[in-house]
Amino acid sequence: MLLDIHKATVEKIVDPTKIGVLRTTQVVIKEEGTDKIVLKPPPFVEVPYLLEDFFTWLNSTSALEIHPILRAGIVHYVLVAIHPFVEGNGRTVRAFTQLLLLKEGYDIKKFFSIEENFDSDLASYYDALFQVDKESSNIGSRDLTPWIEYFTGVVAVELSKIKEKVRKLSLDTRMKVKFGEQIALSERQMRLMEYISDQGGAPMSALKKLIPMVSEDTVLRDLQGLANKGIIKKEGSTKSARYVLANK
Repeated sequence: MLLDIHKATVEKIVDPTKIGVLRTTQVVIKEEGTDKIVLKPPPFVEVPYLLEDFFTWLNSTSALEIHPILRAGIVHYVLVAIHPFVEGNGRTVRAFTQLLLLKEGYDIKKFFSIEENFDSDLASYYDALFQVDKESSNIGSRDLTPWIEYFTGVVAVELSKIKEKVRKLSLDTRMKVKFGEQIALSERQMRLMEYISDQGGAPMSALKKLIPMVSEDTVLRDLQGLANKGIIKKEGSTKSARYVLANK
């Protein structure tokens, strides 16, 4: 499967004789722009045996007990460290990692792209790899903690983006169903409305805590804007007042 992914990702990019075959030469990985050596892969003669051992572990019971995100992070690091191909390792490993997540139920389609996150800050990506690689010449004895922390952080960022997109789509749909048209809301107003909707209503004191980085007057203006649009309404008066959805 790894060889097939390599064929698919580097077709018409890499020399045909190097597509879908394991490397037979020694290579080093350098950081783009600085030529700093960040990884020193093992000798090519070891590659087939390292892959065989690793995939045996990956399909073992003990490996399958590891959380899918952590397992995907381990897969990504080990394949980068082994560096099976002369060219196209990065895109092949990222595609393989994505496939593993997909097989584990992370069916997140086009919303999710760890590759974009890696590419947006290559220095951090290479640094996380380097922090592990410098520990030992033996891949199996390295402490992957710095890389796993980086990898899970990237996944968390991407999943948070998906959550925000879904939340906004859900909110937009609810507004459109109610009013028959798209309603433009600011990020703060969306947070306020979502909280009011989830809680079934909320007092001003709770809403101020929800957005602590702005003044009370700003929160009041946002609430008034929602009220003017007919989305929420104020029930009660003075300190006992609560904001609820207008259709409640």
